[in-house]
Amino acid sequence: MAVLPPDPVFSLRCPEMGAVNSLCFHDNERLLAGTIKGSVFLWDLQTNRSALHFEVGSDPITSLHHTPDRLVTQEKGGAVTMFSISNSSYVKERSIPGNHLGYCRTALHTNSNNTNEQLLFYPCEESTIGVLHVTDPAAPTQMLVPDDPQLPKLGSVTCFKPFECASQLFLLAGYESGHFLTWDLSSGVMVDIVELAPDPMTVDYDSLTNRGIVGGASDKLTTFSYQRQSMQLQRGTELCIKNAGVNCVRIRSDQKVFASGGWDGRIRIFSWKSMRPLAVLTQHKQGGVMDLVYSSQSVAMWRAPIMAAAGMDAQISLWDLYN
Repeated sequence: MAVLPPDPVFSLRCPEMGAVNSLCFHDNERLLAGTIKGSVFLWDLQTNRSALHFEVGSDPITSLHHTPDRLVTQEKGGAVTMFSISNSSYVKERSIPGNHLGYCRTALHTNSNNTNEQLLFYPCEESTIGVLHVTDPAAPTQMLVPDDPQLPKLGSVTCFKPFECASQLFLLAGYESGHFLTWDLSSGVMVDIVELAPDPMTVDYDSLTNRGIVGGASDKLTTFSYQRQSMQLQRGTELCIKNAGVNCVRIRSDQKVFASGGWDGRIRIFSWKSMRPLAVLTQHKQGGVMDLVYSSQSVAMWRAPIMAAAGMDAQISLWDLYN
C-alpha cells in the first residue's frame, strides 16, 4: 500500500496578508512573511496569530533574512532595506536602492569562524552582484563584476548560493543564459564557469555532501558537484518533475531530504541521498509555491522542526516532515 503524504500541522492565513512571496524564521518561534503587496507579517508560532505587520514599500518582498538583531528585506526592483529591533517593533536603519528587474533573491551568509561577520549578496544591474557587510555598515560594498571579454553573454543574475569549502568562502551564481560562475570571495576572482541548466531560478548546495541542485523554468532539476582541488563545477544527473517550473529548492540542514516549490503549487520532497521522490504535498491548490524554509531547531508547539511554505494562495503551510 502506498504511503499517503502528510497533512500540514497548521496553515496561517489572514485577510490582510494576501499572496506570500518569501519567508524566514526568527528564533524558531517566529515566522516572518514578505507579501506581494510589499508588507511584512510577523507570525507568533506559539499562538499562530499575526503579532505585527508593517509596510516596506509598494513592490513585492522577494526575500527576507533575520539576524539576531536585524531584519533585511529585498523588494522587486532590487531595493535592500535593513531594520533594527526596537521595543518589539522594527525601525528602518538604512536602504540601498536597487536596479534589478528580475526575481533573483538575496542570500545571507554567516561566517562559521566569525559569527559577527554576515555578508549579504544582492543582484545589481546587468550581471553584477553586490556584497554588503550587514554587521559593519561602515565597511565598503564589494561588487563582483564578470568583465572578462571572453565570457559569453550572461544576462542578469538569477540565483546564488554562498558556501564555505576548506575555510574559504565561495559564491555560486546562476545567470539568465544558463551559465553558473563560481567566485573565490577572498580574492574576488572567478574560478570557474560552466553552462549548467537553462533558465535557472533557484540553486542550493551542501558542502558536506558536495552536491547541489538547480531548478528553473523547465520540468527538470539538475544536480551538480565540485572537483574540490580545482573548484571546477561538474554537472550531474537530471530529475524529471511532472509539471514545469520551480521557484525554489531547499536542502534540509540534516542532509536527509530536499524540497522544491513549483509553479503548479506542489511541494515535492526528495531523498537527498538517493534523489528519489518521497512525497508530493498539495495543500496549495491555487497559484505557485514561492518559498520554502526550515526552522533550525524544534518549534515548541509541535515539538519538532518545521518546514514552512509560502503560497500565492494567501496561506503559509507548516509541515512536520520528521515524524
